[in-house]
Amino acid sequence: MTDNNNNKTDNTTTNSTSQNDTNQDHDPSRRRFVKNTGMVVGGLAGGSLLGGLLTNQFQSETATAPGEEKEVVDYSETRMFFKRKKDFDILSIATERIFPEDKNGPGAIKLGVPYYIDKQLAGDWGKNTEMYMKTPFQDNEIPLKREQVFLKGVRKMNAESQKQFDDDFDELEKDKQIEVMQLFEDDKVEMELISSADFFEMLKTAVMEGCYSDPIYGGNKNMEGWKMKEYPGVQMSHRDILEEEEFVVIEPKSLKDHESV
Repeated sequence: MTDNNNNKTDNTTTNSTSQNDTNQDHDPSRRRFVKNTGMVVGGLAGGSLLGGLLTNQFQSETATAPGEEKEVVDYSETRMFFKRKKDFDILSIATERIFPEDKNGPGAIKLGVPYYIDKQLAGDWGKNTEMYMKTPFQDNEIPLKREQVFLKGVRKMNAESQKQFDDDFDELEKDKQIEVMQLFEDDKVEMELISSADFFEMLKTAVMEGCYSDPIYGGNKNMEGWKMKEYPGVQMSHRDILEEEEFVVIEPKSLKDHESV
């Protein structure tokens, strides 16, 4: 009696196992996953190895086809301060008018200057955290945070564009955009708590910083700003060229290049 029950149990287990194997045969990716997971847990335990195996498990199914160029996404070019794309577009065009692309190299937009300014405004610089911002203010002090100045400035630039030419700043022709910006530079636009000339000066300074600062801050993309000036960037030493009589063009380096030193 007992033997018969055992046989039934063995048969049931065998049939169940056989059925499961049959079902798994139709899901090869699952079987590879279980196989590789068991191998790691059983004898080659290690976080990096496990992660590598599980990542490579489906790599062939998501890899770029031969000859197909994979799209590269620059995640650093993401707005952090400007919520409205319209405001950011106006800022971008204004930076390009101050530092335009020409035969010598790229302009402010290709150098990433708009994103540089955006990131600065999103950080301590934009919030004036290093400055005393309580009243009373002196005559030469601006009672606004930099983030407020830039936001008011780009929106006022658009309002002045509509007033002068009945169109948005980013929709105007290049010459008309320059005319609007000239009004700000000449302090001919009324702004609250700050002069239009002061705003323009802050904008121009930020553009120059974005063009020539170290790329780790978001501007000077690919060190193209330095390359145009033949500026060597952050070099550990110039000892090897001290005795050179002719000017030596050095491939520029960023702070990023010295991380492993």
